[in-house]
Amino acid sequence: MAGRNSCSSTPSLYVVPAMAETNPASAGRLLGPVVSPPGPRAPFAARPETSRGRLYPESESATRSCYSRDRDRIIHSSAFRRLKHKTQVFVQHEGDYYRTRLTHSLEVAQLARSLARSLAADEDLAETVALAHDLGHTPFGHAGEEALDAATRDIGGFDHNAHTLRLVTRLEHRYADFDGLNLTWETLEGLVKHNGPLLINDPLRFQLSLGSPGSPSHAETTSPSRASPEGEAGLSKLQKPLPGPIASFDARWPLELDTWPGLEAQLAALADDIAYLNHDLDDGLRAGLLTIAQLGEAPLAGAHVKGVIAAHGSNLELSRFIGELIRTLMSALMEDVLAVTRANLENGAFTDAAALRGAGRATAQFSPALSGQLKALKSFQVEHIYHHPLVTRSMDGARRVVGELFAAFSADPALLPPDWAKTCGAPRDAATGSVVRDYIAGMTDRYALAEYRRIFRRDIDV
Repeated sequence: MAGRNSCSSTPSLYVVPAMAETNPASAGRLLGPVVSPPGPRAPFAARPETSRGRLYPESESATRSCYSRDRDRIIHSSAFRRLKHKTQVFVQHEGDYYRTRLTHSLEVAQLARSLARSLAADEDLAETVALAHDLGHTPFGHAGEEALDAATRDIGGFDHNAHTLRLVTRLEHRYADFDGLNLTWETLEGLVKHNGPLLINDPLRFQLSLGSPGSPSHAETTSPSRASPEGEAGLSKLQKPLPGPIASFDARWPLELDTWPGLEAQLAALADDIAYLNHDLDDGLRAGLLTIAQLGEAPLAGAHVKGVIAAHGSNLELSRFIGELIRTLMSALMEDVLAVTRANLENGAFTDAAALRGAGRATAQFSPALSGQLKALKSFQVEHIYHHPLVTRSMDGARRVVGELFAAFSADPALLPPDWAKTCGAPRDAATGSVVRDYIAGMTDRYALAEYRRIFRRDIDV
């Protein structure tokens, strides 16, 4: 199949200097040796021996499965290390105890692996998708993403899920023979589709499916309808063009964007929800953004607050109270997912992973009753945590940093490091804008602030 070159000057596609794109004949299978993990696995689990392989031919490890090798490549990537200093909710310099993108990803991976083990799915693949799912985030969390998306709207905008794919297939330069990390098809599919299908060929069928909440998205190319699930049913925003990095890669190596991903990726998506719902309450209480009394009136979490007080009294040390609260709330969410998903697996009687993908609906789910409570709890968190004045004030400064850096680098590419500047086009053209977008997206919070100080000779309060 002829590949599409994403170095095209068309402004709707990301631009990157890279090796020539080829589609090796071996794409779609592993070269071997093929190592399978020990322990029982269900028929619907991903299996190394039936993996669709890697885009570029490589001999496999004699001691690791293909999915554990993917995990190790992600852990050793520079993009993964940078998550240490990227915002989850609080800018990373605000305190040592608050979550960063790295600690969030580690918590998601632990939950995803636990879910996969309980359901006899492939633990390594679930862990891999979980560890990599946030690699594409900008500095300063969603505020940074919104600012970069706005600054690059005329060249396609920015989407962190699409940028994750771009990082692992193009921007990581660790190997002599190819760009990216050369991950397996199943890992790439999970990164792109963990929130559900991106193409809707049958909207009525899609309305029967349930998915975890989607993320802000951007338009880059004209394409079939894109699903951006919101809430449980994912019925809104069905007409979204595909982000360019996803569209261009899918043209080279199709990821079946109109189907749900394998069970492991679905579990990673739910683990993401469980992790952030819990740890954002933890961080919010520690930061004083909300009180125990306020949380006691919150949907879903309020009952667990009352349970902890009933069991241990109202004078429990805050850190102990948080620990007891989170362990009971998290356990309830995990047990709900396992019960519902087990029932779906039994009813589906899936003979293999392909059958599960083709089911036309999510298999891993929360129960309808709990889903409604989760939606209400998320609204509570928006009001009391994400829109708290202490958070929004720092995020306003973060948006300024990202927006002004993009304007400055685009106007004068010589301000970029030499290896980035040499790949630019003319000031403010699409090629330069794309390089600057990649450069800013890869920054940590503290590096973005340092670059702002270098360019503008002043500090900014974030």
